[in-house]
Amino acid sequence: MTFRTLSELFHYNVEHRADSICSEMFGGEQVSYREFGRRAEKIQTMLVGAGLKPGDKVALLSSNMPNWSVCYLATVAAGMVIVPILPDFSSSELEMIIKHSEAKALMVSDKLFSKLPKETVSSLNIVIRTKNLGVIFQPVHEQGQTGTPAPEDLAVIIYTSGTTSKPKGVMLSHRNLCAQLDMCYSLFPINPSDVMLSVLPLSHTYECSIGMLYPFREGVRVVYLDRPPTASTLMPALQQVRPTAMLIVPLIIEKIYKNQVAARFNASPILRVLYRWRFTHILLNRMAGKKLNRLFGGRLRFLGIGGARLDMQTEQFLIEARIKYAIGYGLTETAPLIAGAIPGKVRLQSTGPVLEGIQVRLEGVNQDGEGEIVVKSPSTMIGYYKNPEATREALTEDGWFHTKDVGKLDPDGYLYIKSRLNSMIVGPSGENIYPEEIESVLNRHVLITDSLVTQQGGRLVARVRFNRDELEKRYNDLKDNWSAKMEEIKKEVMTYVNSKVSRFSHISSVEEEKEDFKKTPTHKIKRFLYNSDRKKRDK
Repeated sequence: MTFRTLSELFHYNVEHRADSICSEMFGGEQVSYREFGRRAEKIQTMLVGAGLKPGDKVALLSSNMPNWSVCYLATVAAGMVIVPILPDFSSSELEMIIKHSEAKALMVSDKLFSKLPKETVSSLNIVIRTKNLGVIFQPVHEQGQTGTPAPEDLAVIIYTSGTTSKPKGVMLSHRNLCAQLDMCYSLFPINPSDVMLSVLPLSHTYECSIGMLYPFREGVRVVYLDRPPTASTLMPALQQVRPTAMLIVPLIIEKIYKNQVAARFNASPILRVLYRWRFTHILLNRMAGKKLNRLFGGRLRFLGIGGARLDMQTEQFLIEARIKYAIGYGLTETAPLIAGAIPGKVRLQSTGPVLEGIQVRLEGVNQDGEGEIVVKSPSTMIGYYKNPEATREALTEDGWFHTKDVGKLDPDGYLYIKSRLNSMIVGPSGENIYPEEIESVLNRHVLITDSLVTQQGGRLVARVRFNRDELEKRYNDLKDNWSAKMEEIKKEVMTYVNSKVSRFSHISSVEEEKEDFKKTPTHKIKRFLYNSDRKKRDK
């Protein structure tokens, strides 16, 4: 069923699916649609009692739980604007977002509440605890009101945590989000017999739109995992929930492949040799795929992977292992999906064809057919909140959005993402160098956990985080001869990478990064923090 607003979606499902389970916390409470509606009404009463009216902003800073979606939909159904905030933001960023968005209310989980400055809290009309929907702080007692939103009305402001810039408030209307849900259904229909396991932050548009709003619309039960999806927390949940659908970021499946599949094959001399031969390589991957499917509960029919680029070697494994994965591409500004491919329709390193109802063109196309992806979609944002300059830069007057991603379309309409426009490096002879492709090769190396390629003085430099456990395992004498051995290792890494990339993508040096790279919630490195010269950054 199609809805014009999230308010219509909310009221219809609360009424028509009242006795069905909407969501639950893994190992905890279950919430029916009827109970969902009761809690939403309670929230609306509290917001109105604190003087809030249609169009007012309500910040939502919380870990994943059933009440997260209750808070979200209660707010937008009342004609107010929800401002989901990523838990990974620093205290200063949280303060900036609440102030910049002009939020009058805050719904917050216990641990995250401690990150907020007292001055920020005191500026709000009301602060509500997400766990039990109790009032933490309410200095304002005035009579507000609810309203019925129109499709073109603002529904949500999502502050990006991008790789190339500081946070910007993306404005999405009810029409934007409802259009996105229609596109999700046209790509991959789900139904009330499905069960989804939610492991990514709900405050990110990827999980929010596809992992929360979409299953809510279709009557699908969602089980929330409130802790990071490490092996120790994820595996028990997978075995117990046995999901039919879930969303992950590439890093999760890449770690599983690198640490559980490739590492085991490499540990055995016999398997290492067999893995080099094409026939036995595929056979071993197929066997590993059967085991992996069992680990995921044995019922998975849709493993959505998005939010960042998927490593080619890992994706080749997924194909050969017959894992039912889907791939997608999008941005917060497009709510998010632009392109996608369902299980059985994926192509290696492609994000899939452009979704129905979306127009895509490439601008500034080079001799290889690569250019900036420019999109026109019913789910494209209204603009950036209180940032007309950035809006004019991103959106044309006739509604085309500049993604700042470089891509290529094949004859069948499948889209291939090459790089962010801002991270692409132009070589000395004018060649386009895509750091992400070099990093993908670097990250396959057994001694490397993460990497970033930058240009310094006209040379390509690889900044890497070494796998210390693997280093100690391989080199017992590392502590006694650290400097000399590390230089050997860096040369080994450089030789390895340069043997697998084009000549103009050769790196000139390898530098060890002492601390973890700062990342977005989808585990992409915040490149803008590392683009300046190291000396300047270290001052």
